[in-house]
Amino acid sequence: MTTDTPHTLPDGRPVPLLTGPELPMLESWLEFHRATLALKCAGLDDAQARVAAVEPSALTLLGLVQHLAEVERNWFQRVIGGLDLPPVFDGDPSGYVLDPARTLEDALAIWRHEVERGRELYAGWSLDDTGRMVDAPLTGTEVSLRWVLIHMIEEYARHNGHADLLREGIDGVTGA
Repeated sequence: MTTDTPHTLPDGRPVPLLTGPELPMLESWLEFHRATLALKCAGLDDAQARVAAVEPSALTLLGLVQHLAEVERNWFQRVIGGLDLPPVFDGDPSGYVLDPARTLEDALAIWRHEVERGRELYAGWSLDDTGRMVDAPLTGTEVSLRWVLIHMIEEYARHNGHADLLREGIDGVTGA
């Protein structure tokens, strides 16, 4: 995987590739968004990571990390890798349900593991290589690695917007 970029932002996140082949460019955008999620969680304690957005929403940064761990597992391990795996978090396919004993660091470690496992499974693939959808209504339909990477970028971008608002509500930190 070539996601190295000669540029980093002041906060340490890699700037996505500005030129080059499509696969490394897509991977670099996904890495940028993964780094953004990690940055949104940096410096928070467990109580802060459990602060909900606004009532009646139960959305939290901890829940977002868990959800994105599940998303990583679903798209890269189940769809691309063809593995039959249970949900990451105790039968919760969304990942949003909080376990009182799970810390933010625990969830981030699990998320990082899911990210790394996904990278391993599609290493050496071309953008046109395909996996199969695992959820209705498209169960069994072929889907390309290109589509999955684009979907993952969109998934992270949307949730990083949520994370930005959550973080601002917790301690006033904005940006990224």
